[in-house]
Amino acid sequence: MKSTLLRSIGILAACLLAAAALPAADQGATLTLDASKSGPVINKNIYGHFSEHLGRCIYEGIWVGEDSPIPNTKGYRNDVIAALRALKVPQLRWPGGCFADEYHWRDGIGPREKRPSMINTHWGGVVENNHFGTHEFLDFCELLGIAPYVCLNVGSGTVQEAMEWVEYMTSDAQSPMANLRRAHGRDKPWKVPYLAIGNESWGCGGNMTASFYADNFRRYNTFVKNYIPGPAGRIARIACGPNEGNYEWTETLMKDVGNRMNGLALHYYTLPTGNWRGSKGSSTNFAEDQWFSTLQRTLKMEELVTKHSEIMDRYDPQKRVGLVVDEWGTWYDVEPGTNGGFLYQQSTMRDALVAALNLHIFHAHADRVTMANIAQIINVLQSVILTDKEKMLVTPTYHVMEMFNVHQGATSLPVALTSPDYAVGESKIPAVSASASRDAAGKIHLSFANCDPNQPVTVACRLTGVTAKSATGRVLTAPAMNTHNTFSAPDAVKPAAFTGATVADDTLTFVLPSKSVVILELN
Repeated sequence: MKSTLLRSIGILAACLLAAAALPAADQGATLTLDASKSGPVINKNIYGHFSEHLGRCIYEGIWVGEDSPIPNTKGYRNDVIAALRALKVPQLRWPGGCFADEYHWRDGIGPREKRPSMINTHWGGVVENNHFGTHEFLDFCELLGIAPYVCLNVGSGTVQEAMEWVEYMTSDAQSPMANLRRAHGRDKPWKVPYLAIGNESWGCGGNMTASFYADNFRRYNTFVKNYIPGPAGRIARIACGPNEGNYEWTETLMKDVGNRMNGLALHYYTLPTGNWRGSKGSSTNFAEDQWFSTLQRTLKMEELVTKHSEIMDRYDPQKRVGLVVDEWGTWYDVEPGTNGGFLYQQSTMRDALVAALNLHIFHAHADRVTMANIAQIINVLQSVILTDKEKMLVTPTYHVMEMFNVHQGATSLPVALTSPDYAVGESKIPAVSASASRDAAGKIHLSFANCDPNQPVTVACRLTGVTAKSATGRVLTAPAMNTHNTFSAPDAVKPAAFTGATVADDTLTFVLPSKSVVILELN
């Protein structure tokens, strides 16, 4: 009797231990989509990119020159051109970044062999030969149908230099700068719809106080002229906004010059460790604690956008001034063996989730967030493209932005989401993030992200205001948290058809795989 009881207790204990070792049950997420109501339009410019003279972003990334053995069109890489066309890049920021406030545009025009070189003091101390300048950038944008977003030199430049650059680029008059442009081979002006009045003026752009920068913005802005008549020729002026949670900067700028700007720039980078001075963590060699901390710190973007928007609302209740998040993305330690000043890092499935979370936050605040620029487009930080001489690959981040481009210019639709938690230790975040929109053709798209790298989540979506018979889409996931594309295995992470969604009555149901991003279209 006693031995039987002990044996039974042992069996029970073994069963309890086995149960504890099993994955937690799928708690499920619920979402209600109300298609009878409409939110603000998701500005396509939220899907913008950033190209700085930094590392191999411009040279080897975008530009190889006409004489390169790498296939190119007028010096621009053909493989990059094709990839960016598929991505539908709406606008591109250039020439920086910190580089912008040491860049003197006259050094980058005229015959390339006669252009003076300079030292790139911010990024690796390398020699910049200025072979990629105003014509090369604006022609590249024109080739791809991308709106140029040019950053003026306020830190070390002059008002006259800025004024003459705007005239050089956009004036059709018989004037000194327009004629200088013609002398360098471009008759008609370019359209430059967006100008940043300096970059990070609180830091590398001059270490200014908010009030001192506000005075400089007022001064520079006075001499930015609209040379092309009519609304289409008006240049949107983007003021240097805050670094992360510097709410005093936003308060000062909105109070002093909010009525003179079209946008206020916010910069926020995701660091797994939150440590700018020490190790920021590896882009590929990380455990679940850094997976979690990266996603948790990404979600701080919600707090930043909300609080800065509240300040802007007090001075601009009509929401005339856009919040422009023109630097965002992950920042890790550089890849081993690479130049520390080049900021070259890999992009894994973790970065795909970071991209999805940020874009969903921007969608949710589309009434105020009008532009955003992931940093940076090629070979730098959270890039969508990596190159190695003649080789090129697209990253998991690229795939998310390509999958999500159906949201560009679409009308946001309200969603109410209840998500299970994803917890590591004592900390937790929502496992699921979601967004929805209706495009110009009336198609409704829903995007989802599952932050949990271990558990799938069953999602039940109640559909109101729309009748759907089915849903089709694509999924991006990977075997491991750090799975990434390499030049020997460029398709390790790529989208696949998603066929697991069913619609019954007014409910859409599907299983969201662990560590995944899904885009669905209602049919």
